[in-house]
Amino acid sequence: MGGADDDEPPSKRVRASYREPKGLSNGSFLKEPASCSLMARPLASQGDDEIIGSQGIKKVEFVRIIADALYSLGYSKTGASLEEESGITFHSPTVSTFIQQILDGNWDGSIASLHKIGIVDESIIKSASFIILQQKFFELLDHEKLMEALKTLRTEISPLSVNSNRVRELSFFILSPESRIIDGISGQQTVKPKARSELLEELQKMFPPTVMIPDGRLLQLVEQALDLQREGCLFHNSDSGETSLYTDHHCGRDQIPSHTVQILQEHQDEVWYLQFSQNGKYLASSSSDNSAIIWEVNLDGKVSLKHRLTGHQKPVSSISWSPDDSQILTCGVEEVVRRWDVSSGECLHVYEKGLLGLISCTWSPDGKCVFLGLTDKSIVIWDLDGKEIECLKGQKTIKTSDLQITSDGKLIITICKETTILLIDRESKSERCIEEEQMIVAFTLSRDNKYLLVSLVNEELHLWSIEGRIRVVAKFKGHKRSRFIVRACFGGLEQAFIASGSEDSQVYIWHRGSGELIETLEGHSGAVNCISWNPGNPHMLASASDDRSIRIWGVKQLSSKQKGKGKSTSNGIHYCNGGATN
Repeated sequence: MGGADDDEPPSKRVRASYREPKGLSNGSFLKEPASCSLMARPLASQGDDEIIGSQGIKKVEFVRIIADALYSLGYSKTGASLEEESGITFHSPTVSTFIQQILDGNWDGSIASLHKIGIVDESIIKSASFIILQQKFFELLDHEKLMEALKTLRTEISPLSVNSNRVRELSFFILSPESRIIDGISGQQTVKPKARSELLEELQKMFPPTVMIPDGRLLQLVEQALDLQREGCLFHNSDSGETSLYTDHHCGRDQIPSHTVQILQEHQDEVWYLQFSQNGKYLASSSSDNSAIIWEVNLDGKVSLKHRLTGHQKPVSSISWSPDDSQILTCGVEEVVRRWDVSSGECLHVYEKGLLGLISCTWSPDGKCVFLGLTDKSIVIWDLDGKEIECLKGQKTIKTSDLQITSDGKLIITICKETTILLIDRESKSERCIEEEQMIVAFTLSRDNKYLLVSLVNEELHLWSIEGRIRVVAKFKGHKRSRFIVRACFGGLEQAFIASGSEDSQVYIWHRGSGELIETLEGHSGAVNCISWNPGNPHMLASASDDRSIRIWGVKQLSSKQKGKGKSTSNGIHYCNGGATN
């Protein structure tokens, strides 16, 4: 039986082509099977078990995904020629018949073919039948054939015993025709049958790939190969530049910011902490000179002093940017936390609590409140005006502590003991712990909230996965630490690198995926206390040192000859002194 608008028997249509080569969601097109004159002829020497290449690739699968790519690109004649010459059909005759029946609206025929195309899983057959018959139901409704639609619902859809809730919804469309109207003005229906090509695409996603090859499979395999090459590239640090399939991906060492491009010397004592803003347009630093400085990253990549923040009576140990980068928190050592306006440099509020000192600070993701760690080992949540909202009492923090909140606001992360990091679920109030064998110096949270990078006293960095089961996934070694707080950070393109300060006056950079130490940056004359990688520019890195300076690191500037050719030795955009040059 045909569809609701079939005016001629399906047998009179051209079996080899679709009526409408409608584009699919991924930009490809539905494939046209080989025409009758180019019908594939099976060759005795080309069986399904023939293997090509060194990885045991089946020739029949290889040829079929090439044919899929050709049809997707619109090269129907070439795809048909490939089928004929190889003797390997893109689809089996039964699958081809099924496809044409769907496009023709031959619902009874398609249901019959569905049981013959090689699907073993009965649940898939039932689900596919449901989708096909639902399409039939909607097409009947669309042509106001209510009794036929009702019959399809009662005798064909309901007996499948699939998705009973949806069956009730379908019956409601018959009982309440007005429910299919959006409004009385436009008279447009909310329930319309989807295009049959879209139905076919939906079915294709349900079927095993041995029955119907997933659309764009060859392109997907190529993209996976490129991704693996980039992940394995120790120096991949730019998403700009052309990608070529003719050669394997390779980036040069010059993609890593390893050259001092600027030295900032405005602090009067050791620089303890620094952090780029979320948008990468500002840098903030704090010092044992009791001050903090907001720096601006100019369009040419140069960093200039914007505001000097004074008012603390003790060294400023840490900084936290607001989610929108319009404000900043500064925390004095066991003193107070101050909130500043980035634009004006004005102090907007001072947070303090009796005789207790504050030791850490961070923002809620919505920027409406602040989380502060106290010397009594509690964490207090204040609104911006200083009104206490909540207090988490008990062993929630220690005197020297980092404090961070996941971007969804659900998880508070803090060091609660010398060897323990506490993860507090704000909704369930449940707690999980990361237990280290060595004393914890500091930690930082990855941008995707999935990982914690923990610095330890034994000169190791541990990368912990905190999504699902908590576990160590990588360790990094090489830097020096014996007395001071030395901090590390994620950074680079997609945070593919780990960088750390060191007491030997150097900056250490590892490739995150392989754990390999790829750069050691020299220049400072004192311990390097903190590192921050610009989130807006993967080729800009900042380091803070006991030598009272901040160093801005960038990639090596292109020679004029290279600029004239408009080429890069590493297939990417170069940032010179923080500025971009193609």
